[in-house]
Amino acid sequence: MRLADGQSLLQKTFLRNVTLPGVAEVLTVTNREVYFKTEDEYRELNSSELTTSFILEPFGRNTAPAIAAAAEYLCETYGDAIMLVVPADHLIANEAAYAEAVGQAVQQAEDGRLVTFGIRPEFPEIGYGYIEAVEEACFPSSSAYPVKRFVEKPTLETAQEYLASGKFYWNSGMFCFKASIYLSELRNHAPQISEGIRDCMNVSRKTNGKRLSLTELDAQSFAGVPNISVDYALMEKSSNTVVVTCEIGWNDIGSWNAISDLVKPDGNGNRIAGDVLLHDVKDSYIQSEGHLIGVVGVENLIVVDTPDALLVAHRDRAQDVRNIVSQLKLSGHDAYRLHRTVSRPWGTYTVLEEGSRFKIKRIVVKQGASLSLQMHHHRSEHWVVVSGMAKVINGDQEILVNCNESTFIPAGHKHRLENPGVIDLVMIEVQSGDYVGEDDIVRFDDHYGRT
Repeated sequence: MRLADGQSLLQKTFLRNVTLPGVAEVLTVTNREVYFKTEDEYRELNSSELTTSFILEPFGRNTAPAIAAAAEYLCETYGDAIMLVVPADHLIANEAAYAEAVGQAVQQAEDGRLVTFGIRPEFPEIGYGYIEAVEEACFPSSSAYPVKRFVEKPTLETAQEYLASGKFYWNSGMFCFKASIYLSELRNHAPQISEGIRDCMNVSRKTNGKRLSLTELDAQSFAGVPNISVDYALMEKSSNTVVVTCEIGWNDIGSWNAISDLVKPDGNGNRIAGDVLLHDVKDSYIQSEGHLIGVVGVENLIVVDTPDALLVAHRDRAQDVRNIVSQLKLSGHDAYRLHRTVSRPWGTYTVLEEGSRFKIKRIVVKQGASLSLQMHHHRSEHWVVVSGMAKVINGDQEILVNCNESTFIPAGHKHRLENPGVIDLVMIEVQSGDYVGEDDIVRFDDHYGRT
């Protein structure tokens, strides 16, 4: 997600943390499907001097296993290391205060403690978990306190009590500890995760290069690791936890209400992003990514239109969008699995239209990049170049296709598309056949290791 300044939340997180004192490496744990997109995001920042390593998950198993895999990697690579664990979707306005809080967390981690970051609450938020601190036992000259307990997302009445007490803090989901301490505590409190991740890392494929390490987690062994958050698996059970309390201008971009807070309201309390017309509308957030949206005679709504889907919700029910996601997941709907525009290591493709026996795509291939040498059993493809130049292998032929020219790929033919030019190659692909699913593909050779 790109914000108004053009940077993504991931990029902001990267930049905020690489400048902290003592940072030697950025290790990103993510799904293998977005690895190349993540690499592109980092490459835009021109931070090539820093080691950027990756652990790629075949599917999500929540935060406890993800952090465990990172800890195993760090112990194997460095013997031990202090880990600062941060989600990729937070905004932090006061980076000086953040750096100070991290410095205090590092001190606590060096003493062998599990550290979490607690945000001093500004209002009775019911969308966050809370941490209760034992404030009378403060460490000298520090804003770190022993943790009394972690509590789940409260009711509004309970959240108001938490705010009034002054002892409760928003659970930020950020952590700091030694890799060895995390693994040791995990062995005591969640041995299934500890053992499962160790076994998984031992059989996972590893690739090392200049300022890069890539670990692709083995799917079969990773599937047997419990799916559980680090809070449930460890932080709530350990007696070795402290919370560094801070005021850092923190915003967990976890709901559309949080997104709307980044937009300045008009005189009627409406926050608008994109091509929107309003009549008699109050206290609503409307976002359009292409279509004109007209809204009439409503209050307290969230309306978000993207190329993938349209969401209409009451502002007070913004968190309940997770129920829609659950339904999409259970039904196997394409909107849960793929965006209309899909990133690939060579570029992107966008599905423009799809029907019975046909699909139309817009394909963008980065300069110097190429698709795999591949074949489809059930579909033929017609390629029309609209910008740039294409180098095409079609069966036994190798041809150049210029702008306003086309070529036809029959079903069963080996073929490859490459951009030999210095600008992006843009083309329209028309697929036709009995089956046009993305899994009808046989790869014979691939520059990105996907055969």
